[in-house]
Amino acid sequence: MAQVGIVMGSDSDMPVMAKAADVLTELGISFEMRIISAHREPDVFFEYAKTAEEKGFKVIIAGAGMAAHLPGMCAAIFPMPVIGIPMHTTSLGGRDSLYSIVQMPQGIPVATVAIGGGANAGLLAARILATSDEALLERLKDYSRKMKESVQKKDERLGEVGYQNY
Repeated sequence: MAQVGIVMGSDSDMPVMAKAADVLTELGISFEMRIISAHREPDVFFEYAKTAEEKGFKVIIAGAGMAAHLPGMCAAIFPMPVIGIPMHTTSLGGRDSLYSIVQMPQGIPVATVAIGGGANAGLLAARILATSDEALLERLKDYSRKMKESVQKKDERLGEVGYQNY
């Protein structure tokens, strides 16, 4: 049974949403990924959101561009955390998506990550789940240690070869 639902309105969002899936996979968190357009197939969307809890989802990660209705509509129906990922758009650079997702009405909260912030959405979902899963919390701590070690290795290399040869 999947713990996280990942949903996007278009396959053009896949490169960003795949980053969330990659993080969840690395941390051993089960997920289901779907492409569902709230505007073009509202009946399919409503069924998805209405059945997410009974499917076992504890968090939904929803990516959306332009009008960005998908995260807010998920939050209006699904009673547990929803994380919105604003997508970069050619017309307004993703600011339209960001504003739409972050400005939800009272009672419809959506946690929002950076424009194109798929990896952080995956990490936020993991942190939410880790509040009741000690083993996952330890995997998150290991993930953080690996990030620290990576930065230290890069700094070490910079010191060895200098910025011109980096």
